[in-house]
Amino acid sequence: MKKIKILIVDDHAIFRRGLTSLLNTVREFCVVGEAEDGAMAIRRIDELKPDIVIMDLMMPVMDGTAATAEILQKHPQAKIVILTTFGSFNRLATALKAGAAGALLKNIDNDDLVTALQDIASGKTVIAPEIRRILKDDPPTPELSKRQQEILGLLVKGLTNGEIATQLALQEDSIKKVVNAIFEKIGARNRAEAVAIALRKHLLKI
Repeated sequence: MKKIKILIVDDHAIFRRGLTSLLNTVREFCVVGEAEDGAMAIRRIDELKPDIVIMDLMMPVMDGTAATAEILQKHPQAKIVILTTFGSFNRLATALKAGAAGALLKNIDNDDLVTALQDIASGKTVIAPEIRRILKDDPPTPELSKRQQEILGLLVKGLTNGEIATQLALQEDSIKKVVNAIFEKIGARNRAEAVAIALRKHLLKI
């Protein structure tokens, strides 16, 4: 019987080892490798040619969202399964849009995880009900530009438009226009809402 080759991508070594031990007890699975960030995953894909990639989202160097998009651009046949927590739904939605084959929560029962991976290996898309519900109730916001992220980060720190303008050596009118563009893009009516949305949706990457 041909085994389903699996690559595990997560920045926590203990989690990777535990998941490897679990999956290697399943007759049709074979964990062929691990990676601690998205950049390493991209390199290991070419080397190991796994059937399934289990991908975390929040990682250093390159996060799971960026890695998923790059891997699927180069290897559109790859089956990437996002395995995440409740803290990163905006990035999760982006990964699913890029073509991830599944999205599961890290608190999933072992047997349910095995079944989900078997279904994904057979060509199905598997998304946890909790993830479907939250994405429906709280849809992702559009990506912010680097400048918008920078200014939003300063808003989160409590700086006024004038203080931001001074820090970035820009005109206050220019800062006001960017702030208004941020509000419109993320669906905020004021600074307080913008800060709340930024923190809830993990919009700051800088």
